[in-house]
Amino acid sequence: MEGTQQETPLKLGTKYLGKTGVIVSELCCGTMTFSLDGKGPWGLPGIKEEESHRLLDRYKEVGGNFIDTADVYGTAEKVVGSWLTKNTRDNFVVATKVRNPTGSSPNDIGLSRRHIFAGVERSLQNMGTHYIDIYQCHSWDNGTSLKETFSALNDLVRIGKVHYIGVSNFSGSQLQRAIDLCNFMGLAPIVSLQPQYSLLCRSTEWEMLPVAVEEGLTVLPWSPLTGGWLAGKYKREDSNTGPEKGGRVEWAQKIGWKATDWDTLNNDHTWHVIDTVKEIAAKKGKTCSQVSLRWLMQKPVVTAPIIGARSLESFNENLGAAGWTLTAEEMELLDKASAITVPYPYNLGSMNDRKH
Repeated sequence: MEGTQQETPLKLGTKYLGKTGVIVSELCCGTMTFSLDGKGPWGLPGIKEEESHRLLDRYKEVGGNFIDTADVYGTAEKVVGSWLTKNTRDNFVVATKVRNPTGSSPNDIGLSRRHIFAGVERSLQNMGTHYIDIYQCHSWDNGTSLKETFSALNDLVRIGKVHYIGVSNFSGSQLQRAIDLCNFMGLAPIVSLQPQYSLLCRSTEWEMLPVAVEEGLTVLPWSPLTGGWLAGKYKREDSNTGPEKGGRVEWAQKIGWKATDWDTLNNDHTWHVIDTVKEIAAKKGKTCSQVSLRWLMQKPVVTAPIIGARSLESFNENLGAAGWTLTAEEMELLDKASAITVPYPYNLGSMNDRKH
């Protein structure tokens, strides 16, 4: 009808994957809840294959092309693989990880050449693909030398089974050591860092992000909603009742996952951050999830936060973080509300500040 306005269909923007020249969506589709049977890893509530495919279909519909998984996410790699068989593989950038236990043998863990080569073959088979776009070290391995780990990864790049190398959950010094080794030995470079980063996890900014900026790495934050805390699921007045039954926070509490558990985050700082997010969300006509994700998306160092969900409704809500912006004033409010006490020596940074 004349005079009416139609809502613009959601379309994800794109960014370069660091210095690689590869183009990825501004939101990455995480798959930790995907499963063949509805059972996620480590007792985490999951969603069945059919529902997982619906989320991937919706992601593709809005222009999404970046999928993140891991060999220890239960059957998630197989779910991704069964979906890829119905689509054009080359249209998607797929990342997975290696390091954590995949069996009962003493050698079914770590970043040894043996485990890496076994892991890549298993992931390739699970996903029914001939190559992995980004193969990531899931965390540091004290039991294996960096030279062995990154020489093995370099060989996988050389033979074409892997295109790029990334790391997750490395400290700043560990990350710099690995980068320097690759540069010195002329190995395939590390192109991505996947750290925990959110309004409730700002310590990532102390070392990891400065290294990523200096070295030109792409940053792919995991748990951008901190297990649902930043989605506004919990209220300050519920601080004495505990987490909702069957949710991510209750799961974290049961297994002692400090990144998102109730005992760690049930404090005044968290509630102040959530209150600020709610205020801005109400003003913008957005949800808490969308504001929290948008704050990350507008950080210059961030390429693509990794979003996940247990329902299509929640997934669509998260996708709604795209297509609008927070003002500079709103970003500053969120920065201040989420700021944490900076320890030594990071609190001395201003003494050597020489901006130019």
